[in-house]
Amino acid sequence: MTAVAGHEMRAAVAALRDADPLLRRLIDGYEPFAFRRTERHPFEALLRAIVYQQLSGRAAGAIYERVAALFDGGRPTPRALAALTADQLRAAGLSRAKVRAVHDLAAKTRRRVVPGPRTVRSLSDDEVIERVVQVRGIGRWTGEMLLMQLGRPDVLPATDLGIRRGYARMHGLEELPEPDEILAYGERWRPWRSVASLYLWRAADLSAGELPAE
Repeated sequence: MTAVAGHEMRAAVAALRDADPLLRRLIDGYEPFAFRRTERHPFEALLRAIVYQQLSGRAAGAIYERVAALFDGGRPTPRALAALTADQLRAAGLSRAKVRAVHDLAAKTRRRVVPGPRTVRSLSDDEVIERVVQVRGIGRWTGEMLLMQLGRPDVLPATDLGIRRGYARMHGLEELPEPDEILAYGERWRPWRSVASLYLWRAADLSAGELPAE
């Protein structure tokens, strides 16, 4: 599966501008930006996602640093994580539920349920999500965030609060839309729904009065 490169980002923006006049207003209100992908192993990205769940960025970052410090060189591996005790992980700041989740992540990565960097490139978006949601504490939203980190071009995380807020502001809605509405409308954004999502997240940071004028 391919990721969005620089020239593809330009093509994506051009296609989205032509496909949707409302999205065009958002696009034209921002300077061009890159769609960067992570070089992390899916295991590392999912470990970080578990640690960050339901926490503010600063608090989660501090806990993740303490967890990473438990590993040689600060680089977590499935084998080393499996060897850590619940007491060690709890002392680093993880809840009991998250301890169970990260141990399950380590086990399922070692059993290759969670794909490695080479395998993940050969899997479709749905196949990646199907694999990672087998881990305790990992749901579809986290799988979609992983896909976007991997640079997949056609992901629309419609249950995400920021996406829903951005969509509402783009359409001038007073109430948040249901995910099914966003998915139906977003069909016009294929095959670049990840790029459209980036603009919706940016719109979520604006007030309705700050949306770009026609």
